[in-house]
Amino acid sequence: MSNTANFPLLSLIMFTPLVGAVLLLFVSKHSEDTIRWIANGFAVLGFLVSLPLWFWLDVATTDWQFVEKMDWIPSIGAQYFVGVDGFSSLLILLATLMGVIAILSSWTAITERVKEYYIFLLVLQTGMIGAFVALDFLLFFVFWEVMLVPMYFLIGIWGSSNRLYSAIKFFLFTLVGSVVMLLGILAVYFYYHEVTGDYTFDITKFHALNMPFDLQWWVFLAFFLGFAVKVPMFPFHTWLPDAHTDAPTAGSVILAAVLLKMGTYGFIRFSLPILPEATQAFVPWVVWLSIIGIIYGALVAMAQRDWKRLVAYSSVSHMGMVMLGMFALTPVGVTGSIVQQINHGVSTGALFLLVGVVYERRHTREISEYGGLSKVMPAYAAVFLVMTMSSIGLPTLNGFIGEILILQGIFVVNKVWAAFAATGIVLGAAYMLWLYQRTMFGTVDNPKNEKLPDLNLREWATFTPLLILAVWIGLYPKPFLDRLDTSVDRVMARVNSAYMPLNALGQGAVEPNTPPKVLTLEVDSGDTARTPVRGGAR
Repeated sequence: MSNTANFPLLSLIMFTPLVGAVLLLFVSKHSEDTIRWIANGFAVLGFLVSLPLWFWLDVATTDWQFVEKMDWIPSIGAQYFVGVDGFSSLLILLATLMGVIAILSSWTAITERVKEYYIFLLVLQTGMIGAFVALDFLLFFVFWEVMLVPMYFLIGIWGSSNRLYSAIKFFLFTLVGSVVMLLGILAVYFYYHEVTGDYTFDITKFHALNMPFDLQWWVFLAFFLGFAVKVPMFPFHTWLPDAHTDAPTAGSVILAAVLLKMGTYGFIRFSLPILPEATQAFVPWVVWLSIIGIIYGALVAMAQRDWKRLVAYSSVSHMGMVMLGMFALTPVGVTGSIVQQINHGVSTGALFLLVGVVYERRHTREISEYGGLSKVMPAYAAVFLVMTMSSIGLPTLNGFIGEILILQGIFVVNKVWAAFAATGIVLGAAYMLWLYQRTMFGTVDNPKNEKLPDLNLREWATFTPLLILAVWIGLYPKPFLDRLDTSVDRVMARVNSAYMPLNALGQGAVEPNTPPKVLTLEVDSGDTARTPVRGGAR
């Protein structure tokens, strides 16, 4: 089936979880098992209807695919305009899969306000998918804000001891970034009107817009604050360990696997192609903040006594690596950054699930409370070992592919940056292996651990797809890389055209010292705007 047919696939994917949430409104709150079955059913259905994105996506075309477009608020030029490319389709598939896993993992963990809990999870799914498919900036912002509310309640109601503090901190940090980002969106919106005479929030038109450097500079700062908080980059990361520590297991899984990717998605989809000159100007700043995040996150993770908090700080370090690869502004670096976003979702999502398994049995996350678990939970220890190796980038597992691409992309630009990135990888191996040694090896000194049950069938169902993905991407990443070629082409053509033509492996790329090129934009008024684009990463 052609993806240009008039079939609203993206709307179907987006609103399937919302239909489930609305249906749950009419189910008695006392019918808890019925609620669980309905929620899980719609989560699985949401994943199934998203699978055509994998099979029907045309990896050769540079056009947006599965496009749906209609007037929404005509008076201000806002449209219901959705579409995907290879990058966003992979993130949607990750979101729908992790939604299934998160909801399934909650079956016995959530016993209070079950109805409200599953409604919030399903609404959160719709918000995340909507942000990934929106090609209208106002529509994107609406979905971006929609995600805040259910996550706030998931942390604030079903979280642990400091849940209210963590929920409010998460909400305020993200809201401040969002408001500033909205000002940046409006600046682009009004500049486009000034140049063309049209009012529109069409992202695809903004991708062809050449703005004065001074305006780009300020808009980049506005976008940076909104997206950096979400990533989260150092020093905007302080909400993350608290939110992760106090969130329920499913909340942590969704937060780590999908919500953090909203920030990196925003940089690649908006900041780099819309603000190419400002992006290059800010490269040194973003790179050094990323390097600090990599080293700092790893060192602080090593000092943690709380199992979940350790995994949370590992996210700060891993997402710093993602940002570093992205702002190398090379095709290999950007591709590695995207691949590592998927890998982080798989491995860190699994690590939070693993913490949730033992927390459900023991109701403590203190690392010192565990030891010798491999003797009483051998299957659990085996899954934990695979995901630990995935997280630290062992060859043949998914983490290695992303890290080698990022290091390759950075190395050709600046060897010092690559050296710092490699240091972060070594530190990552240190804290993860030390965690594994303290919890899995040794003797079972704590009598409370002597009779802990191993993984049950439902828990195996949550881990199996993640194990498959970790091995698949590690051994045969080509199908994933193929889907990213045109997405990376689109970004590189704007932000660093010296590397064109290219593919995901950088073949055919020219030297980054190519003289600056001039991009020409024909606007509706008949005028021609000419803006020099610097050729090469700084």
